[in-house]
Amino acid sequence: MTARIGNHYFSTRPGVRSHPTQVRATLRGRAWTFITDRGVFARRGVDAGTRLLVEAMRIAPADLVLDIGCGYGPVGLVAASLAPQGRAVLIDVNARAVELAAQNAQLNGLGNVEVLQGDGCGPVAGRLFDTAVTNPPIRTGKATLRRLVRDIWQHLRPGGRFYFVARTAQGARTLARDVTEVFGTVREMERKSGYRVYEAVKSGDS
Repeated sequence: MTARIGNHYFSTRPGVRSHPTQVRATLRGRAWTFITDRGVFARRGVDAGTRLLVEAMRIAPADLVLDIGCGYGPVGLVAASLAPQGRAVLIDVNARAVELAAQNAQLNGLGNVEVLQGDGCGPVAGRLFDTAVTNPPIRTGKATLRRLVRDIWQHLRPGGRFYFVARTAQGARTLARDVTEVFGTVREMERKSGYRVYEAVKSGDS
């Protein structure tokens, strides 16, 4: 890891001074504007992995969606736009990211969004979701990722869908095997620019 942990995007409070800026992206056929900042993931613009995840994920109009590690919000906010009769709950451990995601929900005219600060699924204990999405914090290590996968499984309804993306070179296939151990099966949906997007479905009798 080249960055000090105090300055990294999965710090609770980034150790770098705030310097907000705006970036624009076209996602799922819609133009988006996002406020970003130092100390959050992909602050210079929506990264290739996030784009691939956004384009691949299947969100139904009434879904209750959980976005873990939301950053400044691109995945969860697109999900909210695809679920006008549902709701998206965005979570990040990074306080600055949480503030940005809430601002970006307003900036893009989305009222069906809830943004919470916390570690993993902790802020939504006892709640169940139709769909979960994440561009996971690979650098936190395998133990953290395995715990996150188990937590997501517990917070999905039977038949619930889990979408995640990872770089092939940073262990995407290993992560997919770990998800398979929890969910039973995993399907690779997309592969592009060194990234892979997967879908796992919670068994209907779980």
